[in-house]
Amino acid sequence: MPKKNAKSQSGTVGAVSPLSVPRHIETAGAVVNYRDSWRIFRVVTEMVEGYQFLGELKKEVIVFGSARIPANNKYFKIAEDLGRLLGKNGFTTVTGGGPGIMEAANKGAFEVGGESVGLNIQLPMEQRINPYVRKSVAFYYFFTRKVMLTSPGNAFVFFPGGYGTLDEFFEVVDYMEMGFMNKSPIVLVGREYWEPLVNFLRTRAMDEVHSISDSEMENWHIVETAEEAFRFIKDVPDRANVCDNDPSNPLCKEGTTDWRIFRIMAELVEGFEFLTTLERDVTILGTKSCLPGSKYYNSAYEVGKLLGQNKHTIITGGGPGIMEAANKGAFESGARSVGITMKFRGRERINNFVTHSKEFFFPFIRKLIITAPSEAFVFFPGGFGTLHQLFELLTLQETKKMELIPIMLYGKEYWKQLVEIIHNLNVNFKTISAPDELLLKIVDKPEEVAAQMKK
Repeated sequence: MPKKNAKSQSGTVGAVSPLSVPRHIETAGAVVNYRDSWRIFRVVTEMVEGYQFLGELKKEVIVFGSARIPANNKYFKIAEDLGRLLGKNGFTTVTGGGPGIMEAANKGAFEVGGESVGLNIQLPMEQRINPYVRKSVAFYYFFTRKVMLTSPGNAFVFFPGGYGTLDEFFEVVDYMEMGFMNKSPIVLVGREYWEPLVNFLRTRAMDEVHSISDSEMENWHIVETAEEAFRFIKDVPDRANVCDNDPSNPLCKEGTTDWRIFRIMAELVEGFEFLTTLERDVTILGTKSCLPGSKYYNSAYEVGKLLGQNKHTIITGGGPGIMEAANKGAFESGARSVGITMKFRGRERINNFVTHSKEFFFPFIRKLIITAPSEAFVFFPGGFGTLHQLFELLTLQETKKMELIPIMLYGKEYWKQLVEIIHNLNVNFKTISAPDELLLKIVDKPEEVAAQMKK
């Protein structure tokens, strides 16, 4: 039998991110009110404790995958074998600390005396922490735990999973694309699982709407065995710990943890204050690459205009493409047109049709705010960022951290491959359940969006 955890740092487990808006997002038993200022301090405390914990780790490899994968599944065995290889060769195996793939990787590392770490949060279908974790830290907020899970990796390994795994995958590749994370090897275990998704990204996101480029996928490696996976990891140098004093570290931006924490606090306060001004809002997301006059640009314009005429506030990321189109439609209908923006490659991207905006420095704070306030979300074709937002919302709804609100995918032809992939998560991989498929609605006309809102 494994020993008890050798080291544990305290934290309360259970609730979703502090941005939570009373009408939509709730904790395990209590609605979070973002107007309660003390919650800001709790978030900051978690950030400080989390970064201190990560600062002690060396040669970290982050392993993601479904909590529902049983011990007799081939992927459980591969994850266990990979954990052994990592442990034998001086790497630290970091997981979410739960069952399934996480337990398998921790078990492999534990049994060879390797470092086995868990960054844990309690979800309704998961135990607190698996027995093979030697060091752990627990998080109260879903948001802070995910920031920590995607921060320290020298390499990232993704096994088959459900909405949560895909949320984490697209968050990592999105941040790498934007330059907020260093380029690191991304190892995808299981061709049957990952090749359909990569094919969707190539044929739709890359070839059809040009929202991603082939170069963004050059450090992805699809493998079938633990030995293949380790081949792409074994020579990766150990990077400096997150938030050290290196000003070139893209996770810290301008230096020390102290500076970062105070700025995070300021952005949270300002973001929460901004949320109090929003009413009857619908968030519209999609690629910046759609040009004026293109099919999806025109459709986003019509959706923004129609919802604006129905007295909805339109929220976008404030940039070009789909965002501009939706803001333009709202603006021309006389509705409130909101952009939740951030500095990208040193400058702010904001279109000319935004009437109210809020800019953020940290991508995870901006993401927190943009997914908080809405009565519905409409996803037009997009790339990593769009998919990152989509799977985060699906994860929050699946895990009952968020009330069920409409999540609409606009464009049946574009999204049908992804819908089939999601269907297979239930039928073939058993990483989501049948009701989870119903969280998505497909729409093809602006009038269908408006009809969903009337329901």
